[in-house]
Amino acid sequence: MNLAEENMISALSEQEITEIEEEISHLPNRQSAAIDALKIVQGYRGWISDESLIAIAKILQMSTEELDGIATFYNLIFRYPVGEKVVLFCDSVSCWLMDGDKVCAAIKRKLKIDYGETTSDGKYTLLPVTCLGDCDHAPAMMIGEELHHDLDAANVAQLFDEPGEKAS
Repeated sequence: MNLAEENMISALSEQEITEIEEEISHLPNRQSAAIDALKIVQGYRGWISDESLIAIAKILQMSTEELDGIATFYNLIFRYPVGEKVVLFCDSVSCWLMDGDKVCAAIKRKLKIDYGETTSDGKYTLLPVTCLGDCDHAPAMMIGEELHHDLDAANVAQLFDEPGEKAS
């Protein structure tokens, strides 16, 4: 490995590199760890910067373009900074038929953001997702790791209120 490659890899912490190498050790080849490596770095940083992507690609011995193709294919790998919690709003047909557009409009009003934006306090980023697999309880969304379903435009805003805070 030359000095430039070493400098690129140094964009990652020793802990990140150790965890990536641990994942690689369980797989048939380095490239098979691509998604796991992206998730490890995102777990520490919240998103995958260009510098991180280049460093991960070097560790996995693959091109940056190949790894970026993987990163951008998966909707839970974030290639730009996101809020503390990502709000994934389902925009499937089932959710749309159950007034998902009205529920989403209420969320956008409450958070004062649109799809792809982050609240001014950095707490939430709102993103559409093709399906959450909860069609029998549409409309649905995830706030961070929590699934919420059977949503209603009249009361969805309260999900974003801090304890002790009144809904606006």
